[in-house]
Amino acid sequence: MELAHSLLLNEEAYNQLGEFQKAEFIFEWLRFLEKLLPVTSRADVREKQKKLAEQLTSLLNSSPGPPTRKLIAKNLAILYSIGDAFSVYQTVDKCNELIRSKDDSPSYLPTKLAAVVCLGYLYKKLGRILGNSFTDTVGNVLKAVKSAESQGRYEIMLSLQNILNGLGAAATPCHRDIYKAARSCLTDRSMAVRCAAAKCLLELQKEAVFMWSTDLDSVATLCFKSFDGSNYDVRIAVSKLLGTVLARAVTCKQATASARQNVRKISLDEAMELLGTGFLRGSSGFLRASGDILKGISSVSRDIRVGVTQAYVVFVSTLGGQWLERNFSSLLSHILDLVSQSHPKAIQTQMDAICCRRCISFILRATVGGLLGEKAQIAAAKEICQAIWKLKKVVDVVMSDGNLETRIGTTDVTASQHVLVCVLHELGSLVHGLGTTAAPLLQDSSTGVLDAVISVILHPSISVRLAAAWCLRCIAVALPSYVSPLLDRCIERLSALKSSPEAVTGYSFAVAALLGAVKHCPLGIPHGKGKVIMTVAEDLLCSASQNSRISIQRTQAGWLLVASLMTLGPAVVQHYLPRMLLLWKCVFPLSPKDLETERSRGDSFTWQVTLEGRAGALCAIKTFVSYCGGLLTDEVIQRLLPPLPCAVDLLTRLPSIHKMYGNALKTPAMTYRHRLYELLALLPPKTYEERFCAILKELVADFTATDNQMAASTFLLPPLCHQDDLLLLGPSLQETDHRFIEEQLLLGSNIAGGSLEHDPYSIYEKAAEGDSVPKPLPPALSVISAAVRLFGVIFSHVAESQRLQVLDKLLASIKQTKGARQQTVQLNIVSAFSSFLKHLASCKGSLGPEEVRRPALTLVMGALESNNPLLRCAAAESLARLAQVVADSAFTAGLAQVSFDKLKSARDVVSRTGHSLALGSLYRYLGGIGSTQHLNACVGILYTLSQDNTSPDVQTWALHSLSLIIDSAGPLYHVHVEPTLSLVVMLLLTVPPAYAEVHQSLGRCLNALITTLGPELQGSKTAVSALRTSCLLGCAVMQDNPDCLVQAQAISCLQQLHMFAPRHVNLSSLVSCLCVNLCSSYLLLRRAVLACLRQLVQREAAEVSEHAVTFVKDCREDFTPEINIREVGLEGALLSLLDKELDQRLCQDIKETLSHMLTSVAVEKLSFWLKLCKDVLAASADFTSVASVDTTQEEEGAKEDDDVLTSESDERSHPFTNPKWSTRVFAAECVCKIISHCENAGRAHFDITLAQERKQRDSRDDFLVLHLADLIRMAFMAATDHSDQLRLSGLQTLLVVVRRFASVPEPEFPGHVILEQYQANVGAALRPAFAPETPPDVTAKACQVCSAWIASGVVSDLNDLRRVHQLLISSLTKVQAGKEAQSQLYNESASTMEILAVLKAWAEVYIVAVEREKNQSDAHKQTVTITNSTDESYRDLTSSADGLLDLVQADLGTLSKLWLAALQDFALLTLPSEYASQLPVEGGAFYTAETIENARPHYHNSWALILYATALWLTSTGFLVVDPDEGVTNLSRPVTPTTMCQDSSSRAAVKSPEDVNTDIFHLILGISVEFLCSPRSDAAMENITACLHALQAFLDVPWPRSKIGGDQELGVELLNVLHRLILTRESPDIQLATLEVVRQILFAAQEHVREKRRSAEVDDGAAEKETLPEFGEGKDTGGLVPGKSLVFATLELCVCILVRQLPQLNPKVTGSPAVKAGKPQLLSESGSRLVSAALVILSDIPSVCSPEGSVSVLPTILYLIIGVLRETAVKLPDGQLPLTVAASLQALKGILSSPMARAEKSRTAWTELLRSALVTVLDCWDPVDGAQQELDEVNLLTAITVFILSTSPEVTTIECLQKRCIEKFKIALDSKDPVVQLKCYQLLLSIFQYPNRAVSYPYIHSLAPSIMRKLQETEKTKPENSAELQVIQEGIKVVAALIAIAEEEHRAYLVACLLPLLISFLLDENSLGSATNSARNLHEFALQNVMQIGPQYSSVFKKVMASSPTMKARLESAVKGNQESIKVKTTPKHAKNPGKSSSIQLKTNFL
Repeated sequence: MELAHSLLLNEEAYNQLGEFQKAEFIFEWLRFLEKLLPVTSRADVREKQKKLAEQLTSLLNSSPGPPTRKLIAKNLAILYSIGDAFSVYQTVDKCNELIRSKDDSPSYLPTKLAAVVCLGYLYKKLGRILGNSFTDTVGNVLKAVKSAESQGRYEIMLSLQNILNGLGAAATPCHRDIYKAARSCLTDRSMAVRCAAAKCLLELQKEAVFMWSTDLDSVATLCFKSFDGSNYDVRIAVSKLLGTVLARAVTCKQATASARQNVRKISLDEAMELLGTGFLRGSSGFLRASGDILKGISSVSRDIRVGVTQAYVVFVSTLGGQWLERNFSSLLSHILDLVSQSHPKAIQTQMDAICCRRCISFILRATVGGLLGEKAQIAAAKEICQAIWKLKKVVDVVMSDGNLETRIGTTDVTASQHVLVCVLHELGSLVHGLGTTAAPLLQDSSTGVLDAVISVILHPSISVRLAAAWCLRCIAVALPSYVSPLLDRCIERLSALKSSPEAVTGYSFAVAALLGAVKHCPLGIPHGKGKVIMTVAEDLLCSASQNSRISIQRTQAGWLLVASLMTLGPAVVQHYLPRMLLLWKCVFPLSPKDLETERSRGDSFTWQVTLEGRAGALCAIKTFVSYCGGLLTDEVIQRLLPPLPCAVDLLTRLPSIHKMYGNALKTPAMTYRHRLYELLALLPPKTYEERFCAILKELVADFTATDNQMAASTFLLPPLCHQDDLLLLGPSLQETDHRFIEEQLLLGSNIAGGSLEHDPYSIYEKAAEGDSVPKPLPPALSVISAAVRLFGVIFSHVAESQRLQVLDKLLASIKQTKGARQQTVQLNIVSAFSSFLKHLASCKGSLGPEEVRRPALTLVMGALESNNPLLRCAAAESLARLAQVVADSAFTAGLAQVSFDKLKSARDVVSRTGHSLALGSLYRYLGGIGSTQHLNACVGILYTLSQDNTSPDVQTWALHSLSLIIDSAGPLYHVHVEPTLSLVVMLLLTVPPAYAEVHQSLGRCLNALITTLGPELQGSKTAVSALRTSCLLGCAVMQDNPDCLVQAQAISCLQQLHMFAPRHVNLSSLVSCLCVNLCSSYLLLRRAVLACLRQLVQREAAEVSEHAVTFVKDCREDFTPEINIREVGLEGALLSLLDKELDQRLCQDIKETLSHMLTSVAVEKLSFWLKLCKDVLAASADFTSVASVDTTQEEEGAKEDDDVLTSESDERSHPFTNPKWSTRVFAAECVCKIISHCENAGRAHFDITLAQERKQRDSRDDFLVLHLADLIRMAFMAATDHSDQLRLSGLQTLLVVVRRFASVPEPEFPGHVILEQYQANVGAALRPAFAPETPPDVTAKACQVCSAWIASGVVSDLNDLRRVHQLLISSLTKVQAGKEAQSQLYNESASTMEILAVLKAWAEVYIVAVEREKNQSDAHKQTVTITNSTDESYRDLTSSADGLLDLVQADLGTLSKLWLAALQDFALLTLPSEYASQLPVEGGAFYTAETIENARPHYHNSWALILYATALWLTSTGFLVVDPDEGVTNLSRPVTPTTMCQDSSSRAAVKSPEDVNTDIFHLILGISVEFLCSPRSDAAMENITACLHALQAFLDVPWPRSKIGGDQELGVELLNVLHRLILTRESPDIQLATLEVVRQILFAAQEHVREKRRSAEVDDGAAEKETLPEFGEGKDTGGLVPGKSLVFATLELCVCILVRQLPQLNPKVTGSPAVKAGKPQLLSESGSRLVSAALVILSDIPSVCSPEGSVSVLPTILYLIIGVLRETAVKLPDGQLPLTVAASLQALKGILSSPMARAEKSRTAWTELLRSALVTVLDCWDPVDGAQQELDEVNLLTAITVFILSTSPEVTTIECLQKRCIEKFKIALDSKDPVVQLKCYQLLLSIFQYPNRAVSYPYIHSLAPSIMRKLQETEKTKPENSAELQVIQEGIKVVAALIAIAEEEHRAYLVACLLPLLISFLLDENSLGSATNSARNLHEFALQNVMQIGPQYSSVFKKVMASSPTMKARLESAVKGNQESIKVKTTPKHAKNPGKSSSIQLKTNFL
């Protein structure tokens, strides 16, 4: 194929190929040429033009296939447009000659067609360059039409379209001729020709004025004729033509180019009148004046009606949304007139009426729903309301006008019914779409929407009553706040008008519809409503028999209410279950005898009532079973069963009752059957198995009934066929945008479409997806479909012997009938049998013995050769399922063989299609059929059939079957891939495009082949490359196909290819193809486009987006998208498509695609994305509200106002006009996603200084923080919208913005944050959410934002804070008002949600206030110690923190009670289900007992913060519950607010403070432990943290500590829970918080032990001290019991933490218990903090033990502490200590100085152990395996020092230990590292100064001489740097200290040694100036010391001075120089570096 890629055709390569490859080669070359020519230079083209033109024209003669001829034509046109144009005439003449040729043979046809196509493209491209030659050409082509066959006519029409396109106005002379030709083609018998003619005429009308002026009537008539007998594609094309022409006629300007013709502009009314005539009278001519002649004509065919309906939509869409806004009222009145009484013919039968109504609804939905923005829709809704009022008046007049001309009156009423139904449905859909944005419409009293709808509930026609009820339901779903008031209103009217039949049915429909709406309203309805409705229902049922006039209505209404009540779900229904079961029991007679007596009594009317009642009861139970499965316990099922046998008996007697009482019972009997079948299908078959026989008899009778003439295969079979096979039946069964009206054409002419009045019980059901209203079928059809389902269930459970009898009977009944009846019976029976096989397969049953298989097979085979294609599909599916159920390979092989034989012999289309599909289906269910030869045989036969070009049907079915086999065979198919691919490509290149269905099957085959090849397609071998090229070539052919479904196939094939071999798919051409089809009028094509886009953007979003924009910029003429990609990019295009699209699945795909794009590129294209979202949100924001923000930023405000003005005035420039609320919600969600992606993208997005710096460096960089104003503005616009969903999204966005940006500082105003300037906007956004009428979910979300805003600390000024704080106070007041004040609009759980949200918000604010105060008091302590200069700023800070606390303090009294009440509720709700009986009957403080399940999630959401806040409050009061009402500390009052609590008498009258406290203690502890015991894996980290913080706060108070300290079991349990938490949660924050709680528990135990010891001492007196009992764990044995011991539990926990951070501590890991030093390591910051916290706890443990106990735990503790010291003793620069080392030294000091070390009973053991510990520390130095350790000596020296100083002398004064210690110090003194020396001096200083001489003297004796020696050495080598300087200074300090300690006789000697040393460091005044820094510092230090020592030891000083004059001189000059320098500098330099010294102090403070 590579050889095909050249400018000229490579003829040498071409001639070597076979016939088929030649076609492929040519196509590939032409494809390449089409891309190459436009980019080749003009000179190169001209050079080779002649040869190329010859090659291309010669190809015309080679019978090219359809795609090839199109490419030849395109290339010729491009060639002449780039090269020289003079030789084009020869080509045109050549083509004309070919067309004139007299050769009519089929083989010459492709050449003729190629010439026709070629002419079209030449004229299209070159247009007027071809001058006048066109008249001959057109004449020639038109002559050819007369003799051409359908393919020829098709191509000629398309060619004429191209010619007209190219020539424009120049072609005027030929317009009439073309028009004549196209007219005849528009009613051609070939549908493809009709489509082509419509396209040609559409092109013609652009210039041919006569079409929309003088000939308009005839064009319309022609279109109507064309609709007759048309298919979907024709209707689309012709309706486009008709709509466009009419729109043109209405809008044409008077001054057109053709002003010379007097163009008559027709009025809108005339245009609509034209369409209306077509709608009403069809294609029978326009005798407007004498229309009466037409009266005799039967009703118009449905396809004309549907076609005209589509034309209406095109007409309005072409004129556009703004036109519709202006002319809506005239359009509405015209459309409604079509179904009004002025045209009784259109609605004379129910069938016609339903069809017309659907058409009218469709027109309204497509125009009003699709073209208008929200404001315009509200205006339209008002218009519709006016129409309802008008019709209402007409009805009122007729109804009140008693008896004058009642007959005429009733016709008026019945005629008005259809108009009302259409109007009500549209009003409902409009409000449903508008959602809560429709609130202003309903509040507008002048329109009176609700009154209008409710007023027609009393209409005499049942369909109007149902439509009104449905409309109310739509209003309720859109505006949940209306559900309750509407229910009340309807129930009230129902009770008041109980005696009017219309009112009883009308209002019961309304109540049922509203109950059906509740499941779509998350906030629900008050629980009490159910009780009221149940009572009304019972009342209606009981009173039904009182008044015979309304018995039926009351019975129906009563059961309808019960049934609809069941949809509220188990939580509600369980309360009414007993009452309902009682009603159910009473409705049927108890025994068969009663049934018998009943039959003999009564008359026709009483039976009607009885059947109505029983059908209703069955329906109620059916609804119960399907909606409340959770309540179906065995017990309930047992109570449901008793009436069933009787119900079945009645079923068997219905025919005889029907005979006795006549036809009036026909419908009620049918309904009864239907309901019973539905219920039985839902119940477990076991429950009624003894009645199987009776039921089966009835089912068989239904299938074969003689009077049932309706054969509606289209509703019975599709669910039983495989979805993929339905594609065979053309677009009619597929989803399209017009499905709502197209559906009716499927049902056949004698069946009415689905409509609500067929089954009023469907009013509370959910409409099927894609439908706006439920559309139940007529009863006769519903019964059959219910019977089919039930047959499937029962038949799969009956005995096998019985199956044989039934099947034989069914077969016999098919044979007995004839003609159309036979078809109906066969259809019913096959459907039932398919349903049975489906069930059998799903429950893995078996069919039975050989005898059963035979009749089954006969039945299926008969259907497989039926004339109905749908039945053949179902039969093929059943055959395969039959084989699957029998599961016997011989049987399967036999079935396949039968089909093989049939296919070889049969010649008729029916059996060839049926059997070929059977083969595919068999393969699908039993993949592999066992042997490869079978596969070969199948493939061979299907190859042959698929090339049968005499019958496109056979080709279609065979290819479809082949695609199934390819799919199912998987790897087995590899051998056939190549030939199959060749076959597919060959057929694609040769099958005429008019046979779209063949191409669709080819597409499926290609798709299956690509899937089979899979990733192999990436290979580089020649064979793979050839396969890949063929696949791409096939896709290219399909992309060029005119049929949209084939194009959709092409796109999904390319999508597959892109998945497997992305490098080989040209992304830019694929993306351009997707862009072109993004707005296709075919739903399936749009779906394919989006599915493909969704996949592409997951990998390469940026590239896709760029390609789309590039494509739109490059293409000029062909592509004018409805969506402007050029301005808003692909992303914007998708957003506006999302706004217009109505298909839910497609919308979901668009959202996912946009989300993937956002994830990939939002951070890079930040401004672009934010602008998109802002445009969407601002496009319809209420500008008044945006402008009126009480903003404090004047400039900002001014800017915003400008924006507002421009966007108002210039509507056109706005990329999004009036987006729907759902689109705006999506945009707001996108903003939140963008913020979270920026969070992961880097710090600069949230740091304005950094962002501005980087932006200056590179202006292309973009950062989120620079767009903060936009983010706030978007959140504000969304949060203040009319739509509640959008408000929620806006508040969520605001919340995210506040949380993310709260801490971003404002660089221009230090000390302030960037968000501070937006406080007015935040306040204004929150305020509306606290208005009284706001729904609770919005208020709850707003509370969350309020608390986040206050807690963020953005606003420090209290007055500013008060604005938001005030909002929280208002909501708190609402909470305090209690249950009575709650709104009755929503379910009680909604107010629970709101109350808890308020309490949680307050809790968060309180927590923050307390934390801030704590931080400030800490800061204050530091501030005071450091300096007082920052007083001012400090005061500000404290004022804001105290202020916040003061703000909360005012309400704390109330809050604390409410918090405790909420916690009490939560505690009750967390009890396991077995304690349900103990729960309070009326519910808790904030939930009611009935709504307990709905309330649970709200409590789970908020308890943690409330718990923490309560704990903090209790801490602050020190556990004294202060009641502000009573002024004194009185603990007697119960803590829950009395208004919301159980009756106070049920409690103990008065509780003591201790009891109240104990209750609270157990409540808080219980909740915490219950939660921490087993936090679910999805428990939020915040909840765990809050819970731990609460425990910490709680244990800060002595009283709870005393409770825990005193109850050891409690402490142990808590520790075990915390241990488990540490094991299951990795987060360091949680582990740290846990350790803090552990520390407090231990502290509580310490306090307890201390208290017991103290009281024991006081009691026993000092005298008997010997006999004191032992307190603390371990008693006098020292034993600790795991599980009971607090110490053991604490140790476990600490070991767990330490071993996790330092696994080497675990002897099991290191392999030996000895302390082996590995390489020390530095832990992460969080790890270090955890280890430090654990060490603090360890050091506290001994104080909880008795002396013996302490001996037991000491080894472990020491092992761990020294282990940490050893493992983490890493050397850090500057001699700093790692955090863990500091902690372990601190812990060591704590342990060593423990009183236990000195207690008598433990002293000796402790001494032994401590010595061992010291040895361990000393051993750390020893080399391991000869290698020196890398430990930090300083750390170990410090540890030794701690031992020396903190233990009793007997531990360290043993000689051997002392010697080793001194040795270590010696080594350190000789260290080369100044840091080590320095530290060593400091440590020695502390040892030397130790008061116990036994300890300090040995060290002084051993080490003082070497210190002196080292110092004297420094005389010679002066210090180089500050480190060395510090060492000398420390050394001198040590000697100075020694002097102080020394005894008198030695002191003189020491002073004499030190003085010369000091003086040697002094400098004279000359050298002082030039000295280094360190020398000068040393000089000053030495001078200071000399000045101190001199006076102290004056005698020695004088002696020394006297003995050495040089020293004296030196000293004097130094003193003099010093005084000089003091004069020069008023401030002397500090001798020491303060930073250094302070850091050292901090680190040595553990000594």
